[in-house]
Amino acid sequence: MAVRTLDSMMEGDELHEGLRGERAGEGSDGEVWQRLSAYAYLSAPERLEYVAVMRVFCGTLLADLAVPDVLGKLAQAGGPGAALGAETLTARLEQLVRWGNLLRSTHTVTATSIAEYQRSRSRYQLSKLGERVQRDADEVLAGADAAREVSSELLTLVDRGLGEIAALAAAPGGADPQQALEKISTLFAQFAEFAESVRDFYAYLGQVLARYDLDGAEYQGFKELLLDYVEAITEDVSFRAPRIAAHLRAIWPHLPPLLSRIDAHAAGLGALSDALPETRVQRSRGREPADWEGLRNWFADSDGQGSQVDQLRDATLRALQSLLANAKRMLRSASGEMSRRRDLLRLAAWFDAADPEEAHDIAVAAFGLYGARHLGVAPDPDASVPAYVSWWTGPVVDVPVALRERGSRAPRGRAAAVEDHAEQKRRLVEQAREQVAARQAAAAELRSASGRFDQVRLGSAAMRLLLELLSTALGNAQLHKEAAEFLLDSAQAADEDLGIRLTAWRTPGRPTVLRSVDGDLTADDLTLAVDSSVPAPAAREASA
Repeated sequence: MAVRTLDSMMEGDELHEGLRGERAGEGSDGEVWQRLSAYAYLSAPERLEYVAVMRVFCGTLLADLAVPDVLGKLAQAGGPGAALGAETLTARLEQLVRWGNLLRSTHTVTATSIAEYQRSRSRYQLSKLGERVQRDADEVLAGADAAREVSSELLTLVDRGLGEIAALAAAPGGADPQQALEKISTLFAQFAEFAESVRDFYAYLGQVLARYDLDGAEYQGFKELLLDYVEAITEDVSFRAPRIAAHLRAIWPHLPPLLSRIDAHAAGLGALSDALPETRVQRSRGREPADWEGLRNWFADSDGQGSQVDQLRDATLRALQSLLANAKRMLRSASGEMSRRRDLLRLAAWFDAADPEEAHDIAVAAFGLYGARHLGVAPDPDASVPAYVSWWTGPVVDVPVALRERGSRAPRGRAAAVEDHAEQKRRLVEQAREQVAARQAAAAELRSASGRFDQVRLGSAAMRLLLELLSTALGNAQLHKEAAEFLLDSAQAADEDLGIRLTAWRTPGRPTVLRSVDGDLTADDLTLAVDSSVPAPAAREASA
């Protein structure tokens, strides 16, 4: 009997509405999220089981399978999926439906009994996105790390095919659409295979040249690979690129009418997009102007960003530079400057496999580092120790008793009383007041002795203040340097707090003698004067 359940019909309607909603919101973040979710099963903990299930669906075109069918195929194939039970497999299939890799089937279920109907009512089929993801995953697993040979012979066929298309497009009456379609499809298939092989090969080449542990035999092999194989590829591409660019320039004016004639002759799935505007159609390569733009940009710099041929030359140059760097490293290794990368990787493997006690022993044997003892005790900040001083002969850090005996910095016992610093503050204030009074007295003594320094013997404080002002005045005079002479006229220095100013000027042949209780000082060709043009704080307070 043929039965189609109400549930399957409703699910099919919901699926159709959901797909139509996704197409309406094409380009939105939700659609991008849904597409990326199709990769989730490749990183799930049960990834091997999911991959086995997806391979079952990808192994048959238009697969429409129930749980018993999938179980039978998994058991026949063996591997991780062979041990799955019916309930577990159903859960895996439902999860793949939620991720978008599978779809619920809307096909009619044909069963000869109620029991067979109950086993077969849940059927699944592969979605386009799920098939694409699984196909890419199988390609990665099959040979992602293999060295792919560049199909350079296809470049000759591309050159020849473009020449034939250019001749057809320029023929009187235009090209035959069927013949042009065949040549364009062949051309783009050959070009796509060539471009993909170039990308894969240079990706593998970059992975190899990033290694710094090549030995002599490996280096010799990769040297021959670069100098022979890569050079041959680059020369072939450089020879063919101008010819291909010339063919494209000849085809370009005839390209829009040529594509229009081909579309009128064989619309293909393009008619589906006209009948169903919400349906996207991915046409075969070469049927859209964008495909030809990509082909032209590969061989010619049409947008100022550089062509793929230029990038191929640059990549070859970088590969040769990396090869030269490896050669330099091997020369240094021969002179004793070896790279220890391989040794360090072996040591890291030993650490990874060792237990904690063995790891400590390995660290001591490899680096000579023993367990640290007293940590966290800061040295005296005033005692700076040079970096070249050995730990054995350097100063010893005093470890507090609490830290040494109990291993703790926490203080014990009652907290000490706060120390009273009032008496110390009073002494400091009194000392500062005495110093200010002494300087004011020295300033008054200098003002009274101005003009007769050779007749008065100054005290020690007054002499120190005079020399302080004189050195400041001479320093200010050095700012006015002309004709290699210092202009000392009106050289001044003042102390606003003391209300005193010293003026020095040059008097050739007339010295000034400064007498004090500590000794005499003679200033040749210099005259000094002290006045009170700047009022002292006491005078300002009195005037206020």
